[in-house]
Amino acid sequence: MKGIKNHYDASFKLRAVELSYERSNISELARELGIKASLLYKWRKDYQEYGSNSFPGKGNLKLTPEQERIVELERKLKDAELECDILKKAISIFSKNGR
Repeated sequence: MKGIKNHYDASFKLRAVELSYERSNISELARELGIKASLLYKWRKDYQEYGSNSFPGKGNLKLTPEQERIVELERKLKDAELECDILKKAISIFSKNGR
């Protein structure tokens, strides 16, 4: 029978990673925290790659700051295109009514 899968919040993971950089024996730290050393190494790797965005939560994407900026700009572009389409439709409606 498999054990229950634990879910750790982002603050716990960040604190564990910070402690792992302060200590020399990661395996001992993992035992103290009640987690596997391999999990702690995985969290460290994620933290090195994504920084503060390492642990976004279930179902959310891990993004680098550059990727976040791209997503934000794409969303703004989509909104601007939608606004432009709405304005074009409004102009065509008002120009038909003005005849």
